[in-house]
Amino acid sequence: MTRKPKNHIGEASNELHNAPEHTDGPIDGPVHVPGLFADALHTDEGRKENWGADANMDRFFGTKERTFWSFQALGWAGYGLVRTFQALTLQSDLRFHSILILAAIFIGLSMTTVMRYIYHLIREWPLPAILLFVIVICATFGLTFSYLEITLGPFLIPGFERQAGLGLFANAMFEATALFAWSAIYFGYHYYQGMQEQKEQALKAISMAHQAQLKMLRYQLNPHFLFNTLNAISTLVLEKSEEDANKMLTKLSSFLRFTLVNQPTQRIPLDQELHALGLYLDIEKVRFSDRLNVEFEIDDQARSALIPSLMLQPLIENAIKYAIAPEIDGGTIKVEARVENGWLKIALKDSGPGIDDLNNIVSQSGSGVGITNTKERLHQIYGANHVIMLENLEPTGLGIFIEIPCERDRRP
Repeated sequence: MTRKPKNHIGEASNELHNAPEHTDGPIDGPVHVPGLFADALHTDEGRKENWGADANMDRFFGTKERTFWSFQALGWAGYGLVRTFQALTLQSDLRFHSILILAAIFIGLSMTTVMRYIYHLIREWPLPAILLFVIVICATFGLTFSYLEITLGPFLIPGFERQAGLGLFANAMFEATALFAWSAIYFGYHYYQGMQEQKEQALKAISMAHQAQLKMLRYQLNPHFLFNTLNAISTLVLEKSEEDANKMLTKLSSFLRFTLVNQPTQRIPLDQELHALGLYLDIEKVRFSDRLNVEFEIDDQARSALIPSLMLQPLIENAIKYAIAPEIDGGTIKVEARVENGWLKIALKDSGPGIDDLNNIVSQSGSGVGITNTKERLHQIYGANHVIMLENLEPTGLGIFIEIPCERDRRP
């Protein structure tokens, strides 16, 4: 078998067995460390009241209703300024003409309020039908707008010439254009709102899917481990080894409590992960006794770095099953960790036979479940921003080398 060069991870000569001491007592409680999806969920809760595009507008105007009336006020104020400028260019007497402008603003405000409720009923129509309907509504309301304005003119402005026939609709084009512009803004806003809501819902769905996937990936290993442990306890009971069976049950309860209080999507300090690993190894040592030898080389800087909870346990379990258990004399598993250039580098090495085909581990007697599971979890959490590499070691053994961004506990 062709061997690959040795990986440089963990080659520094550190003192062995510097993992934290493990006690028989259970863990006091969960370690609340913000994780990738915990942050996302916290953000979702903060936006629960104003989900979607409304949240962006609400920063300026408040509620959705207030947003509408704010746009109404701004839009018709702009209309009033245009009409005032028009009156100035025509050298009209603003003392009287301003009254007509205010009346026109009131008419327009009333019409667009009615149009809002009409448009609300047709927003789900096909786009061509909406466009045709909007043109008809704007033309109809524009004609009505012009008729009302020109009819009110003689009553509000001295000397205003009375109109008849088509003259009553002299301003229809201008008013219809203003109403059409209002309609374009209305549908543009709601289109933008719908797009933002779809985007937010898609992001939320992706986040929930990632969380479900992570939970599945971690929890699928627990029944396998529990089955093996209960079988071992049953064997000890049958062999009248009550003390060993009781010790194993105590360790098992502490380990299972750790798995319950730490969520699959949570990231915990490496030191906490090593404590859980110690609980698991204590259980396995009851089964294997002196046949199982575990060495640790953990840099102090690596201890506070965050990793996905229970990431190492399935890899160690895989090594015990395929590197330690088949050997009469057992073997050694070595865990190394250090921080280098902003990366947390972890290496797990065993003294087993290695793997013939490192690119096809799953098909080889099922030995790749824990490794494949870990690869998928890292991909779900870190995307492309991580490295996991397998390597056959010299003279024998398998090395698993993991590199993830070095993140620290962010609690105040």
